[in-house]
Amino acid sequence: MMARATKKTTAGGDLGFEAELFRAADKLRGNMEPSDYKHVVLGLIFLKHISEGFEAKHAQLLAEYSEGAEDEDEYRADNIFWVPKGARWSHLQANAKQPGIGKVIDDAMLEIEKVNPGLKGVLPKDYARPGLNAVMLGELIDLISGIGFKDAGNASRDLLGRVYEYFLGQFAGSEGKRGGEFYTPRSVVRTMVEMLEPYKGRVYDPCCGSGGMFVQSEKFVESHGGRIGDIAIYGQESNHTTWRLAMMNLAVRGIDADIRWNSEGSFHKDELPDLRADYVLANPPFNISDWGGDRIKQDARWQFGPPPAGNANFAWLQHILHHLAPTGTAGVILANGSMSSTQNGEGNIRRAMVDGDVIDCMIAMPGQLFYSTQIPVCIWFLAKDKSNGIGRSRKLRDRRGEILFIDARKLGHMVDRTRREFSDADIAKIADTYHAWREGEGYADVPGFACAARHEVIAGHGYVLTPGRYVGAEDVEADVVPFAERFATLQATLEEQFAESARLTDVIRQRLAGVVVPDERPNV
Repeated sequence: MMARATKKTTAGGDLGFEAELFRAADKLRGNMEPSDYKHVVLGLIFLKHISEGFEAKHAQLLAEYSEGAEDEDEYRADNIFWVPKGARWSHLQANAKQPGIGKVIDDAMLEIEKVNPGLKGVLPKDYARPGLNAVMLGELIDLISGIGFKDAGNASRDLLGRVYEYFLGQFAGSEGKRGGEFYTPRSVVRTMVEMLEPYKGRVYDPCCGSGGMFVQSEKFVESHGGRIGDIAIYGQESNHTTWRLAMMNLAVRGIDADIRWNSEGSFHKDELPDLRADYVLANPPFNISDWGGDRIKQDARWQFGPPPAGNANFAWLQHILHHLAPTGTAGVILANGSMSSTQNGEGNIRRAMVDGDVIDCMIAMPGQLFYSTQIPVCIWFLAKDKSNGIGRSRKLRDRRGEILFIDARKLGHMVDRTRREFSDADIAKIADTYHAWREGEGYADVPGFACAARHEVIAGHGYVLTPGRYVGAEDVEADVVPFAERFATLQATLEEQFAESARLTDVIRQRLAGVVVPDERPNV
């Protein structure tokens, strides 16, 4: 029996029970690759989750309305998956020590998909493959059986949701760069959610990964006393394996969502062309060079200019703007180069977006926040209409002609040797600054951290949107900053200087082109 610890991180995560459970599960992995093992473990956690939901409803029906206990519609009416007898966790647990346990699990997954069309193609069904050790599977079943064993009903299922989310993050860390393809660290997502406050309306993510943006949006609504049903969730994902993770992640949380998959992706096969979302939260893959931009040079989405075929950053920004409702807002994580690059017309698109008044806020983030990269990134906050609006129940002021810059590179704390997280206080500092600026109450520039800059000032900086230019970055003692972070900061500064050099070169060329050279030929 596993004790439940209550040790908390400053970011609000639980490093007791979940961490202990993950360590125990990881020991069973042996030589199996984390990228393969995560599907084995997460599939079983999901199976335990839906089985517990079914069993709780089954017990309730037996007590109150016994003839309805085997009526599938009674479960579906409460948004509970129907689980056939051979797929229930008690059946798996009874067969955990059998050499054919892999086939028992596969059969359970198939049966569940057969009677629940919404799960078709979602669940992993390769537990009987020769490479999976039956003893290991049995031990995993025993381990997972202990999750929530003392809790009843919703409390147990909520705990399973927390475990699923924690395991996703840990597997992302184990996989390194590949892990970043499906998981955005929770403290980064929480920052975006606390800033945008997706309290009511349509939430969209065009590259949704494992669905973390949606989970945190629902948590925000719940924690602020709202109703979960007040937001409708839409998403798209091009990686089928990742789409399956997202579908299970949302189902284990009891979140109803419309998540589409196709291998072509959001640019080339937009599954939700008519959607206009109130909120978009996205962490697109950085600097994609093979996104097929040469095939869609002309498109209604490219309102601010055709994005270069060699980099999808400005394609993502414009795709997201296209899908925003008239008063919608968005948060988009991108590589730092997007703030200053002038290559292949990117500078012109950025200028058009500033002049078009669709950029609300820019945040420079510290390095080492992500599993997939050590470099610092930025977050673009976009707004379709900055003239007014409502942030939850609060009136927003007219912010036209102005952009808020926040330099958050000094925030966060190291949770291990390679990764940084934001604390609750860090997230509150960023979100409160943004809200005060948007609402016009209690905001003041903070040297080294925040600055509200007019468009004419931004134009004077060549439309470079790096916050350090505007907030006045403070000097940092080199010997107290880790080399990786110091190097990333220097690299970002150098990119800014390259961008400024390119701008000045363009100005010189334009002026030289206008010089009239006198005709010095002798008169005849």
